[in-house]
Amino acid sequence: MPFTVSINGQDSEQPPRAGQCLRTYLRERGWTGVKKGCDSGDCGACTVHVDGMAVHSCLYPAHRSDGRTVTTIEGLDAGGLLHPVQEAFARAEGYQCGYCTPGFLMTVAALNRSQLQDLPQALKGNLCRCTGYQSINRAVQAAFPPTTPPCVPHGGPDSPDRAARAVMTGTARFTLDEAEPVGMLHLALVRSPHRHARILDIDTRAALAVPGVHAVLTHRHAPLTRFSTALHERTEDDPPDLRVLDDVVRHVGQRVAAVIADDPTTAQEASRLVRVTYHVLAAVVTAEEAMRSGAVQVADGPNVISHLHRSTGDVERGLAEADTVYDSTFTTQRVQHTALECHASRAWTDGEGRLRVHTSTQAPHLVRRRLCDVFDLAPQQVRVTAGRVGGAFGGKQDVLTEDITTLACLHTGRPVQLELSRTEELTATTTRHPFTIRVTLGARFDGTLTAMKVHVIADTGAYGNHGPGVLEAGCAEGLGPYRCENSSVDAYSVRTHNVPAGAFRGYGAAQVAFAVESAVDDIAHRLGLDPLTMRERNCLGPADRAVFPGARGQHALVGSALHEVLSVLRQTRAQRPLTCGRPAPPGHRVGEGLAVAVHHSVPADGHLAQAKVSLAADGCYDLITGAPEFGSGAATALCHIAARVLRTSTARIRLHQADTDLLEHDSGGFASTAMALTGRAVTRACRELTRLLDDAAAAFTGIAPQDCRLAEDHVHCAGTSVPLTDLHFYAQSHALCVQADAMAAADDAELSLAVSAQWFRIGVNPDTGVISVLDSVHIADVGQIVHAEQSRSQVEGAVAQGLGCALSEELITGPDGRITTCDLRSYTIPHFGDHPPTHVHFIDHDDSTTGPKPLAELAINPIAPALANAVHNALGIRFRSLPLRPESIWSALAPTPGEGRTGARSAGQDSIVRGGEAS
Repeated sequence: MPFTVSINGQDSEQPPRAGQCLRTYLRERGWTGVKKGCDSGDCGACTVHVDGMAVHSCLYPAHRSDGRTVTTIEGLDAGGLLHPVQEAFARAEGYQCGYCTPGFLMTVAALNRSQLQDLPQALKGNLCRCTGYQSINRAVQAAFPPTTPPCVPHGGPDSPDRAARAVMTGTARFTLDEAEPVGMLHLALVRSPHRHARILDIDTRAALAVPGVHAVLTHRHAPLTRFSTALHERTEDDPPDLRVLDDVVRHVGQRVAAVIADDPTTAQEASRLVRVTYHVLAAVVTAEEAMRSGAVQVADGPNVISHLHRSTGDVERGLAEADTVYDSTFTTQRVQHTALECHASRAWTDGEGRLRVHTSTQAPHLVRRRLCDVFDLAPQQVRVTAGRVGGAFGGKQDVLTEDITTLACLHTGRPVQLELSRTEELTATTTRHPFTIRVTLGARFDGTLTAMKVHVIADTGAYGNHGPGVLEAGCAEGLGPYRCENSSVDAYSVRTHNVPAGAFRGYGAAQVAFAVESAVDDIAHRLGLDPLTMRERNCLGPADRAVFPGARGQHALVGSALHEVLSVLRQTRAQRPLTCGRPAPPGHRVGEGLAVAVHHSVPADGHLAQAKVSLAADGCYDLITGAPEFGSGAATALCHIAARVLRTSTARIRLHQADTDLLEHDSGGFASTAMALTGRAVTRACRELTRLLDDAAAAFTGIAPQDCRLAEDHVHCAGTSVPLTDLHFYAQSHALCVQADAMAAADDAELSLAVSAQWFRIGVNPDTGVISVLDSVHIADVGQIVHAEQSRSQVEGAVAQGLGCALSEELITGPDGRITTCDLRSYTIPHFGDHPPTHVHFIDHDDSTTGPKPLAELAINPIAPALANAVHNALGIRFRSLPLRPESIWSALAPTPGEGRTGARSAGQDSIVRGGEAS
């Protein structure tokens, strides 16, 4: 019987390969709205309809679709009309990066009325890392009102913008959604099973004998150049300690060889036939062990790659003058970004002989610079592009696939693709830095801090990557909210034989804030003070600058931001009735907690943003920026900024991003620079273009420039309207004297502190140790709001990710160095319905001279300490290690001999206290 399947109304008679899943079959047919997030049925990104039923196509055998009707996201709309679910998601901003959105849309569109009554159950098979699910919930509620509205046309008067429609209809192009270059080959990587070993021999004969295998690359084929995978504008702080392929491996999962074959299956099969002979070497497992005298050396140079010592005043004198001294140690775990789009790259040579690299990166220009350095290429020989990126959170601020695909392309002369699996993402990319933080505080009876002393050890893993930067930013921002004349930091970033750590949302500040904010709460309780009062008495005031410097050695000025955030926090806490949020189940112990955090408005790496804007022939504008859209909302916000300055609508702004051919240089999108720097560059370029168009209209009409004013689609010149289409034609005809494009850069935003605060009310089940979040409030100083709903969604997503890091997420390493949490069932990120909505309150300064402030990265920093403080308030037990798993809570509550089950004890290292009682 011939095979036939109807896909979005089109018949396909091409039979699937043996064992092929429906997901790959559909993508090979060009339906790229079907996404890969896990290949194990855990994330739902690949959801499609088979005869109207939602299925995970990665688990559905393609041969079972014979004779059936399959609908993908591209077929959900009908006749140019958006499905009500698509329309609702677009209007509710129910997406950020958009990678999971097609799967959510297909799942939601198939729900019946009964399933809609229990959305956590109905949507348990779909994961989103960006949004925190609240905007998704709002979208679902809007999509299914009592009377379902009819479909609405694309491009209607109130329709979503182009970017939203592309995401909703599956036409947004992520990294591997573009058409493949002709003759593309595929990579599979052989990885080390050892923490530390020298490679004695690699036998590739069996792998090379597999039909369809073209080459097996080893360290013998790789450049000798050592480099850092970290991407920064200023590179001197990033240790150059890695080769593309090396003859010494320093962590389990390190690349050993690369198999190049006709297809991914053949490459994977052949990779299992590569035989590697190792001489296993001694390894250091913990940062403390690596710091000891005589410890095994992880790489060339000392294991301590960065030591930060900063002090002001006299800390020992401040401690001696204190009425109470607090001293305790806190630890944070290794967690993973878990962006739903796995790292992927393609490399090929174009018709001009240039190397082309298309990749999932946050910084295309910095990728190009790194590839040029490693492979000794001139910048004009390399073009790097990125599509829409399916989540990042700092994980795509490293070169993790681009170098090996480039090596394979240069070796074979053929296009080559590498797409990491979910297991590779979790076990062999980069993670958040685990920190050990000792906090010593001195305070007077009135709560005034007399001394702050912090000692930090960060495990940066086998390679330095972002180690120095994370250490510096984490310490400066973790102590940033407080004014104390006697303060010191001693901090160390240390190599170990663990998977490398890298950039992760918060960049070290979340780890330090967990310790410092927990300590401030503890000392407040011992002094009999409200924790909020303690902060009000010690946080920076309008005239104060941060104790330790940030970018360019400047000490950031906080202005009135901290005072305003704390004031709103006090009002909100007092006014929020106990009926808000979820009620506490019977028998639960209830508590509340808060924390504050700050973030420098610009990074310390010399970040440069560029923007170019030009008038097009159709009277619209082409805006060019350097970084891709990866869920930060920058694309929409930058279009809003451009439209505001150009006095037009966002519908007339066409954004072009992430192509090294379009701009001379741009550092990319990380450290929350989209608004602080790229927004400033866009504003400057658009202001200049406005001036140029006014001048062009003056020349065109003979009217004085001061009497010409740019409007939505024309320039108004003293009663005469000059259409922008005419002005473009005039500029083209007089190109030597009339200009219709402008470029600007920004690297000079004033260093200030953005401020955020979090408050939780939680319940703890004493019989199970399970923590339930009952209510959540987040207050954020955002400078100027560009897009309110998008900003709200960013905060909601940060709170959800922060709760995941605080409650459940941990990459667990076995005795042999293997990470055992290697899929999305053992490494659990928040699901729909796990947490209640967060009430987000913005402090918006319409007249702010600094413009928008960082938001998405900052918002994660106070989450874990606020939660830990709420648990302490509920139980009287201080937990000093993350995550706060049920078994940890239950064990701390369990009675000791002669003690009832309500004993309040410390979970972790005991505090040393003078003048107060230890918890």
